[in-house]
Order: sequence, then structure tokens, then C-alpha cells
Amino acid sequence: MYTLEHVRNFSIIAHIDHGKSTLADRLLEVTGTISQREMTDQVLDQMDIERERGITIKAQAIRIDYRHPNGTLYRLNLIDTPGHVDFSYEVSRSLAACEGVLLVVDAAQGIEAQTIANAFLALEQNLTIIPVINKIDLPNADIEGVKRQLSELLDINPKDVLLTSAKEKLGIAAVLEAVVERIPAPKGDPSAPLQALIFDSWFDSYQGAVVLVRVMNGRICKGQLIELMSNGSVHEVSEVGMLRLRRMKTEELWAGEVGYFLAGIKRVQDTKIGDTVTDAQRPAAAPLTGFRDKKPMVFSGLYPVQSSQFEQLRDALEKLCLNDSAIRYEPEISDSLGFGFRCGFLGLLHMEIVKERLEREFDLTLLVTVPTVVYRVYKTNGEALEVQNPSRFPAAGLIDRIEEPVILASIITPTSSIGAIMKLATERRGLHKSMEYIDESRAMLSFEIPLSSIVLDFYDKLKSQTRGYGSFDYDLLGYRKADLVKLDILVNGEVVDALSLIVHRDRAYDYGRELVEKMRQLVPRQLFEVVIQAAIGSRVIARESVKALRKNVTAKCYGGDITRKRKLLEKQKEGKKRMKQVGQVELPQEAFMALLRIDAEK
Repeated sequence: MYTLEHVRNFSIIAHIDHGKSTLADRLLEVTGTISQREMTDQVLDQMDIERERGITIKAQAIRIDYRHPNGTLYRLNLIDTPGHVDFSYEVSRSLAACEGVLLVVDAAQGIEAQTIANAFLALEQNLTIIPVINKIDLPNADIEGVKRQLSELLDINPKDVLLTSAKEKLGIAAVLEAVVERIPAPKGDPSAPLQALIFDSWFDSYQGAVVLVRVMNGRICKGQLIELMSNGSVHEVSEVGMLRLRRMKTEELWAGEVGYFLAGIKRVQDTKIGDTVTDAQRPAAAPLTGFRDKKPMVFSGLYPVQSSQFEQLRDALEKLCLNDSAIRYEPEISDSLGFGFRCGFLGLLHMEIVKERLEREFDLTLLVTVPTVVYRVYKTNGEALEVQNPSRFPAAGLIDRIEEPVILASIITPTSSIGAIMKLATERRGLHKSMEYIDESRAMLSFEIPLSSIVLDFYDKLKSQTRGYGSFDYDLLGYRKADLVKLDILVNGEVVDALSLIVHRDRAYDYGRELVEKMRQLVPRQLFEVVIQAAIGSRVIARESVKALRKNVTAKCYGGDITRKRKLLEKQKEGKKRMKQVGQVELPQEAFMALLRIDAEK
């Protein structure tokens, strides 16, 4: 008979590629939760993209039955969290469903930016932290150095640190014992009104949204009327259960337990992560704290390369949104690209994953415009707008001021790369806030940087400058006034709306110059001259020309009077003038991606 004393709810947090998913695999294998036949690498990572990239995108939960050496049987609920800064809100809600965490650190790489960020998330929620140094079998493992970092940065006693090699199955038994002995049992009142925290959901084609919950108080059972407190919608529970590798029905879920329920909810967007589920007939007095709507941070246009695939793209986005409630999209028409969608994403990685899934799973070929952020534009008449598409910016004369989102970036870098990182952050309008030495070879720097300055290639350049050893994490600080302008690209006097972007006034000339030079190389030559210009409002700041192809109209003239050749050349000249007036320039896909590559090639 299980009691709450024999239940433990825990999560695993780590920086990317420190072995979090591999450790989860070993816990499941050692406890016999899954058979050898079912065992695969990264078994909790369900998507091919997760396995290929070595990251966790979607949170997963699984119940482990573990028999302690003293003979007691425990129920361990492992909640596997996403591993990237884009999904930090999901991590915080997953941690809210736990009483403790395993903090995994790579023995060779040591503490990195996201290690610290996730550890602070756990500390804010008063969770028990069990430090685990993984990959101790590596020849370059520095176990004592990592222990010293944990002690100095996170105030962790070196004696509490566990040593493991998930790949070689070393130290796994000690981790399981520590989970039982150090992490407290969950608390909750089964007789109180129902309060359950939603920490994940996905869509089942036959049964609607599958909602993962941690029951804080009360109980949830089949036939019960439940209410989602964020929107007040009421549903009848048709099934409850817990998760192994697949769903397993149970009679009910009690306070302290983790499981799922089905209630015929048609849209996964209604089951918001962090929302509180309560009993519709005996509701809780207040929702659980910490809930907030997920807001997209990065916006980009998605257009099918073949215009006939527009309806196919619409259907694909609708289906993808069934399992990813963070995506926002609305139809958009571009003069140069035709019909498409303006999509909002949690971050640049989220955007890459969505594009890749659309192309893989729905057989689409897509063009993605330059990612932008949400700007707050205050007009001279007092009206305030939130604008994520440069083509929708008001005219310069109507704008009083513009505010842009600013982040606090934490960068951990080898000391030899401090100068390069300082230069990189300063070029991106970063303001240095602090620097702290982790040990004799690494330092942690903090900068306030506009979000728009990092959405393109900041992370790639950071890795390049630090030879792959740098790590990066950030938190949104808010909005700040900035001197921004809209930069338009004109082709033969016509604005190409898909190439418009918002840049800082001090950077506008250089960016415009670089962009028109790049486009001159990419735009194919026509039978007439193509003029490419960069402009701020009505003022042109840069210009390049693509020279016309020339047909040799005088080839048929063999000698004779020169006036005959001149007449043919004049006739050709007049024809090209007319052609230029009515000619349309077809821009290749590479021209739209030129904006992404300008800084990368420097």
C-alpha cells in the first residue's frame, strides 16, 4: 500500500549536453521501468529532432517503481524538463511540480550559464538540490575542480556531491538512494478542494488534450467536473492515470501524485502550462501562484516557396499547434513573397525546430524572413502599438518614441576569451554589468543587451569566439527607449516589404551598405539594369546596380556604314527603357536570407 511517505517527485536539470537524458535512461533501465527490448538512447525524447540535436524540447513525465535496499517500495515521479533557454518557463512550471532536483554537471566542462540559471530556479522554489557530477569516466574529467565550482557558486557542500557516469552505469544506485533519502515526500490535503498544476499537455487525435498535472490538494477522478481557472471552462473527466512509456489508467489521483487526465478538451491551447485545475462544484479559493501566459519573443514570416502550398502550410500549422501551444500565427500578404503567415516563437531555437518539423512532417519547402522582436511604438497622438512586423511601422513623422526589449545576458567564458566577448557584446549595444571569476580558467560576465541584437547569430559568434567553450543564458528585463529607424530595401524604386527591418540609427548606414552589396551579388542579371537601394524614409543611404545583360545586336552587320550599327544600338537602348518601366525582377531565395548572413561573414 502506497502512502505519500513513499512518493518522491523530482526533476533533472542541466546545461545542454551534460548528460541529463542519458542519466534518465539509466534510472529507467536500472529500476526495470522499461525492458531491454524497449530501451533506446534518450528514451524520453520522443521526436527525431530531439535525438539528432541531443536536446530535450518537450517535457516528459514517467513513474518509476524503486525498491530501496531496506526493502521499502517507493514511487518516483521523474519529470524530464526541456534543456534550452527558450523553454525556461516550462522548466519553472515543471520544477513547481517537484520537491527536489538532480543538478547534473559535466565533469569535463564544469558549471555553465544554464546550470546556474536552472539552479537558481530550483532555489527560488525551495527545492532540495542533489548535485551530480556526470561523465567521470572521461580522461579530461576534473572532479575536484567541478566540486570547487559548485561550492563557490552555488554554496553546495562537496561532501553532498554524487559521482556518476550515466553512459557506463556508474553511481546510478547511489543517485536513486539519494532521491529517496534527501528529497522530502510531497505534502497535500486529500480532503481539501482540488488544486492541480498543469505542467504539460499534448493532443490526442481521438480523445482530445492529454493534460499532465501534479495534484497539490484534493483528488481528481473519473466523472468529476473540473474547471480550468485561467479561462473558467468546465469539463467532465473521462480518464485519469499515470505515465510509464504509455498511459496507464488508474481510479484517481491523490494530493502529491503526478499523472494525466482526459476531459474531451478540444484545443491544447486551453490547457495552459502553469494553470490550476480545480473542482467545478467545490472550487479552490485561489489558483496556484506562478502562472503566466507564454508570450512569443521572436517573430518571423513563413512563406511557401511554391505559392500552391499555401493551404497545405495552413493545415500544417493548425496540426502543429495541437501539440505546441506556444506557436502564434496569423495570415500575412507580402508584395514580394505572396501569401504566408506571420508566426511568433519562444526563441530562435523554437523557430528552427518549428520550421524543420513543418518541412519534415508535412513535406513543405519554406522561406523564413528575418526574425524580429516586438517593439512598443508610441505615436505623437498618444496611441501605443506593439509591432512585430517592420512593414507595419507607422511613418517616422507619426512616431514619438520606440521602446525595445532588453535582456540580462549571463555568459560563461574561458578567461582567454574575455576581451573577445567584451568586444562582441559592445558591438551589439551591450552594457557591461559585472564579471566574476569561477576559477582560474573561467569567468562569468553579465551584460544588458537588446534582444534584437542576439536573435540572429549572437550565440554562433559566441561559440566561435570561445572555441566552443562559452555558454549563454538570459532573462528578459523589460522595455527601454532606443533610437531605432526602419530600413527599407528598394529594387528599381519599389520597396520589398519582406526585406524591411528595424535597426539602431547608428548602425543603419553600415547595415544598409552591407545589405545592398550582398544583394548585388545575389540578384540575377536581367536584360535591363537593376537598381538596389537602402533607404530610411525618403532618404537613400546606399545604392548598388546590377548591370544589364547585353545582346550583341550588331553581330549581323559585316562591315558597311557605321550608322547602321548606331541605329541598331539606339533601337536596343529604347527597348531597354521600356522594359525597365514594366519589367519585374524575380528575387532568389538567397536574397532574403542575405540579412541573416551579413554579420556571420564578418
